[in-house]
Amino acid sequence: MDMDVNMLFLTLLMCYNPYVFGQFEDINIEEDLSPDLTDFDLDISPRRVPRQVKSMLIKETKPHIQELSVKTTIISRYAFTAVSCTMLNRHSAAAEGVFQFLIPKNAYVSNFTMIIGGRVYPSEVKPKEKKVKQGKGSEAKPKNKEAGEQSSEPEVEVFRMGASIPGRNRAMFMLTYEELLQRRLGRYEHVTSLRPLQLVSRLSVDVTIVDHSTITHLEVLPLRNGKSNTAVASSASAAKTPAKPALPVSTVIKQNKTFCRITFSPNIVQQAKITTSGMLGEFVVHYDVERELGIGDIQVLNGHFVHYFAPKDLPVVPKNVVFVIDTSASMLGTKIRQTKDALFTILRDLRPGDRFNFVSFSNRIKVWQPNRLVPVTPLNVRDAKKFIYMLQPTGGTDINGGIQTGSSLLSGYLNADPDANHNSVSLIIFLTDGRPTVGELQSPSILSSARAAVKEQFCVFTIGMGNDVDYRLLERMALENCGMMRRIHEDSDASTMLKGFYDEIGTPLLSDIRVNYTEDSVQYVTQHLFTNYFNGSEIVIAGKLTNQSADSLHVQVTASNSDKSIVLETDVALRQREVETERHVKEAAAGVGSGDTGAGTTGSVADDFVERVWGFLSVKEGLRSRLKSQTSREREGHTQQATNLSLTYHFLTPLTSLVVEKPQVLADGTMAADTPTPTPVTTETNKKAVSANELSDEMEGEEDTAQSLHLKKDQPGGQSSTVTKTTAKVLKRPAQKSVTISKTSADGDPHFVVEFPLSKLTVCFNINGEPGHILRMVSDHKHSGVTVNGKLIGAPAPAGSHKQHRTYFSTITIVVNRPKRSYIEVTPKKVILDGQDRLVLSCDTTVSVESGGLAVTIVGKSTVTVTIGGTIRFVILVHQYKNPAPYQRNHLGFYISNSKGLSHDCHGLLGQFLYEEVGLAELPGNAMATGDNSTSARSPILKVKGRSVPVVQKTRRIYSGRQSVDCWFARNNAAKLIDGQYEDYVVSHLFDTGDWPHGSNGA
Repeated sequence: MDMDVNMLFLTLLMCYNPYVFGQFEDINIEEDLSPDLTDFDLDISPRRVPRQVKSMLIKETKPHIQELSVKTTIISRYAFTAVSCTMLNRHSAAAEGVFQFLIPKNAYVSNFTMIIGGRVYPSEVKPKEKKVKQGKGSEAKPKNKEAGEQSSEPEVEVFRMGASIPGRNRAMFMLTYEELLQRRLGRYEHVTSLRPLQLVSRLSVDVTIVDHSTITHLEVLPLRNGKSNTAVASSASAAKTPAKPALPVSTVIKQNKTFCRITFSPNIVQQAKITTSGMLGEFVVHYDVERELGIGDIQVLNGHFVHYFAPKDLPVVPKNVVFVIDTSASMLGTKIRQTKDALFTILRDLRPGDRFNFVSFSNRIKVWQPNRLVPVTPLNVRDAKKFIYMLQPTGGTDINGGIQTGSSLLSGYLNADPDANHNSVSLIIFLTDGRPTVGELQSPSILSSARAAVKEQFCVFTIGMGNDVDYRLLERMALENCGMMRRIHEDSDASTMLKGFYDEIGTPLLSDIRVNYTEDSVQYVTQHLFTNYFNGSEIVIAGKLTNQSADSLHVQVTASNSDKSIVLETDVALRQREVETERHVKEAAAGVGSGDTGAGTTGSVADDFVERVWGFLSVKEGLRSRLKSQTSREREGHTQQATNLSLTYHFLTPLTSLVVEKPQVLADGTMAADTPTPTPVTTETNKKAVSANELSDEMEGEEDTAQSLHLKKDQPGGQSSTVTKTTAKVLKRPAQKSVTISKTSADGDPHFVVEFPLSKLTVCFNINGEPGHILRMVSDHKHSGVTVNGKLIGAPAPAGSHKQHRTYFSTITIVVNRPKRSYIEVTPKKVILDGQDRLVLSCDTTVSVESGGLAVTIVGKSTVTVTIGGTIRFVILVHQYKNPAPYQRNHLGFYISNSKGLSHDCHGLLGQFLYEEVGLAELPGNAMATGDNSTSARSPILKVKGRSVPVVQKTRRIYSGRQSVDCWFARNNAAKLIDGQYEDYVVSHLFDTGDWPHGSNGA
């Protein structure tokens, strides 16, 4: 999957900017030093640029951003964003170019690449190294405080990367990130932050929305410059804005029923009228789609499904709510005033069927109405306002006392008359601006006491205000008690945000929601049990289909509402849904490309968007489970699962690091030929800071903390290897010689062919795997150190075929463990060699590479030959289609050209047969395998490792149809021919090197 992500960047190189590869080098820009602005590549005539702007540009000493392009494609709420930034160093001396971009907090970076001096510097995602825990001592408190401070900005992180740009040269920085948009208060919000810190010659934002459902609401807000940048704030304040606010200058909207495209491209003069600092603000798009009645919208693609459930027109469920409010001394001033304003507004919005109470806590606990919850009446609301008005901040912060008192109040009310509260939703809204300073101070004890008090009877929603909050404590308290947590920045409009958060949870429509699917038809389903569903939100579930050839999937939703239990169920036609999903994915690609140089930039990733939604949700769920873990063993299990998923989908998460190589630039402004200069790179959670700040290790345990980046470390022996060195000394054109092709292979649907030279027999079989499955083909990790895996991609069967669908290999990975660990990843478009050096090579080129005992030879659009240690040789055939039919997919074939060097204990679907002998015998006709069309009275069987395998004779065409082989075909996914069952050869990720599951590599 990460190969598809990487492909995005190769496409971007030519789509976004003409200054790529060799065109970067030896640029003659002598005239750039003249004051006529020609070097800035303005979209408008320099004569029309105001004198003030001209002066700013000419006096600029840091590299100038010639182009900043942000392209987002949102397919059914899942957003792919590609950022491209081109900087020009106009001067003869080298200069530091700093690329920084604010990404949404809930998004994951999926790739980053630099092009400097015509050389490509890609990145890779690796597991984050475990840090040695600090003992209890004087450093513990400062680290915790730092973690809390850096968590104070809720919605964005700063991705920051600096690199030295040679004199009179350009650099391009390319970043992609992905996020699943959350529905709040009846709409989705997409935010693009535009803060380049300088005027930009060519600035463009392109947002394309494609949905299966009709787009019912679309709104582009004025540029948002305030410090309150959350969706909650914007949603809550929407009523204060005009019905049709003025669009940001230069904004163009094109829209039809299920598609819209929004472009924002202010020229440099229009930018200067907004601000000359380059801090334009946030470009915000709100939209919503038509809701399907019943069980909701299910989309299917490549063996995965995603289910969007957001019912409407349901009666409101009454709620029982206890507000627990921090009134410690730190709340004095603006905080308590804004909190009171929000509570006054919330009191007006309580419904007649609701019941409520208030608890204030500092070093003393005060309860408005002891031992009860009161109904919403004018008299009770008036008395509650008096209680709120009289709150006076003083004393310390007894968080444990506050949550215990609130829980006791609500629990006592519910237990007094359980039947009366059967069809209601109960919750605590807990607000604090600090850490515990009175009473119980240890977070584990507070959390344990909260769980014991809540007893899964109701949910706890937590709100943290300011910079001194223990956000990890509040987040765990909410997660462990079926709630949510919100953060309010120190300088935000707390009143508006508090009211917005209440609006999200103030209108419950359903409780105890359970979503079930046909048993044995799905696996790895993300969260499908939900305590509550609130009006204006959305439930999203994703999973894998175990049998993609099934005609339908039965879906059942059970829940409770205000007066009864409800059951919704239907049969979903899987093939029809997949056709519809494929259609609107194609519409997304066509929409991006309509009259635009960025055509197809997201296509390779969007083709698997349903699977990526599943991966995204699964990582989020793993991180939440990790945070809630009660034991170290449980925590480690969730950590490993989330890490593996992050690596599979190339996501930069709290458990992974992004490793980047950077060039070394000499004092004279030119690039060094061979060696890089590693320097640290980080993301930051505090958007007000512009310098790189390392994040505290304490934050590693928190879900979605800032994601870290690192520079690739030097190799042992003091030799630092880079793309530059490899490109300069190792790349060469291969000698023209014939390639030996063995019959032992896996190609096509895929069809496996195994040659037994000693027995002079050839055997063949099919593996009818599912799209997304990763098959182990060669497993010799313990001995020769070689492992080969292949990932399947799906395609519909040709018309008239007896099959429901076909599968092909979309990616082949070869992991080599000796003399050092190296990786080779092959797709129909490119090859990544990550050994002593990291190279990204196009399959369209003809080139030979040698690195660390590995040799890779590419014959353009034909073959990739991998030689390991001079003996082991694999050939990978590249199957590309110029104009593919609907049932055709670009794919790969895998052939073992030379197995010398693989051990006798080698295993895998192909590897287990390399040193075996088989015999051919016959059985009486009544013992033959069903379906054999032979008229002979006796039927053939193969003797393999003492097993009898019924076979029939077939002919296979291999090597792109250039050769035909006669073979003995074993049916039923090679039952009895292979050790175990074919499911035993399905592995978790492309770089999995685990042994044969039944013990050693042997049978």
